[in-house]
Amino acid sequence: MHIERTVTTAAPLEAVFGYLADFTTTTEWDPGTVRTSRVAGDGGVGTRYHNRSRFLGRETELTYVVEQLVPGSVIHLRGENRTVVADDTMTFVRTPTGGTRVTYRAAFSFKGPARLVAPLLSPAFRRLGDEAERGLYQCLDRLAA
Repeated sequence: MHIERTVTTAAPLEAVFGYLADFTTTTEWDPGTVRTSRVAGDGGVGTRYHNRSRFLGRETELTYVVEQLVPGSVIHLRGENRTVVADDTMTFVRTPTGGTRVTYRAAFSFKGPARLVAPLLSPAFRRLGDEAERGLYQCLDRLAA
């Protein structure tokens, strides 16, 4: 299961990349996130984050690790707990007007018994993607001001 959203903003690529490379900002733009804190690392590859999110009325915790970071281009994090693996990839492109286009893709693989109910969660994940897209627009547009 995956969600993908593309957001275009007038904010410059460097500002957008810097903002989203700090995964603790999820508390500002991802409405499902309750709290994200950096556990280890300097933000580069290997950095670990602890994320607490609310989904369908329940709170869950994931540990995210930065798998790939190409400045100004790509950020890839892998989150995991006992029931799910989340692969989050953000790609960045400078627009002809000097703004930025961000494509955010989150792929979820469920483990154990959770795999059986995963297909039923599709509408909830779609709604989560829509809410995150709105949050990204709002936060990234503030960077343009």
